[in-house]
Amino acid sequence: MHELRVSAVEVLAVRGPRPESSGGPRQGQVKQLHIYDEHRAPSTDSPSHGPSTDWTQSLYLRIGTDQGAEGLYGPIDREAAWAIVETLAGFLIGQNALAGNIAWDKLQRLDRHSRHGHLKIGISAVDNALWDLRGKVFGAPVWQLLGGASRTHIPAYASTLGTSHEPESVEAFARAMAKEGYRGQKWFLAHGPGEGAQGMARNIELAEQVRDVLGPSADLMFDVFMGWDLAYARSWAQQVEHLRPAWLEEPFSPTQYPAFVELHRSTRVPLSAGEHLYDRADVLPYLQDGTLAVLQTDPEWCGGVTELVRICALAETFGVPVIPHGHGLHSALHVVASQSPATCPMVENLVLSMPGRHHFEVSPPTPVEGVFELPKGAGFAIELDDTKIDGIRRWEFMS
Repeated sequence: MHELRVSAVEVLAVRGPRPESSGGPRQGQVKQLHIYDEHRAPSTDSPSHGPSTDWTQSLYLRIGTDQGAEGLYGPIDREAAWAIVETLAGFLIGQNALAGNIAWDKLQRLDRHSRHGHLKIGISAVDNALWDLRGKVFGAPVWQLLGGASRTHIPAYASTLGTSHEPESVEAFARAMAKEGYRGQKWFLAHGPGEGAQGMARNIELAEQVRDVLGPSADLMFDVFMGWDLAYARSWAQQVEHLRPAWLEEPFSPTQYPAFVELHRSTRVPLSAGEHLYDRADVLPYLQDGTLAVLQTDPEWCGGVTELVRICALAETFGVPVIPHGHGLHSALHVVASQSPATCPMVENLVLSMPGRHHFEVSPPTPVEGVFELPKGAGFAIELDDTKIDGIRRWEFMS
């Protein structure tokens, strides 16, 4: 078998009762928009308001072929669904589903804006669904198609987005994650330049508290989601260097490459970025100058498994490890499993959001004692759980 022609491309809207929320107050993270007073998050924990409806919905991409083989991937973002329905689906009909690299290259060339943004996220979903399809055709997990697995278990670090920053809650949560066996913890700082010295003090206090709870040897990381400027980042880094953070993630937008370089030169705190770097060309300057200690490209945003594997090969040349951004566990786990532990040492697990994100799946990716087992089953082995689903319909973009 050397050809399977794509005969159907559809986004499925899967709907059912909303799972119970953990509730409780939560602290938002700093964001770029927070330089404006009217758009800034509260400086303290905010009540966790319940959902506005008692149902929830997730989107999955299904690609069918003329000989019956199908690929399934998700959940995918609404932005990806829009790009697929509006631009990519019609072109894919008739393409050879087994020629993954060629399909990827054609989609990259299809539109002048394909390299970045929503179209690239759509291409990522298509690429991942085609990997699932090929895995099912050949009866092998995606990591096997990529050359085999380097280990039977994949360690994870705990990503704590959405947790309370009240001191008692921070201590309890940090201890709980350590007890569960996670290799490290990443905390999301809530304050930026617009909140002055008081916000800076809170950011430093959180770092000091978590380090005190975890002890001197644990990996401790911090994320500020492009919400700082160079002066602010340099000041924070200099005041927490003694805590030995494993990295500071995305202090600036990737468009501010010189700021990354200058911060790297002026602090001993390692830097990481990557979820908003969308291909090898974006990544290369950061590797050439040694600016990043860790690369975190996202297989659901950078072009799927196909491009993430290429990025891993590039990063390996420079000796920079790749720890994929935790938005997409299915694809990340298979790529990490297929790479050397030196190239991809672990995955990120957003401990509060992943259970809800994969709510409609029979066997969602679930770590035990801080590690994931090597995925089993053909392709990504994503199976929807009928007991949690009220209905499935074809999703259509409505402006």
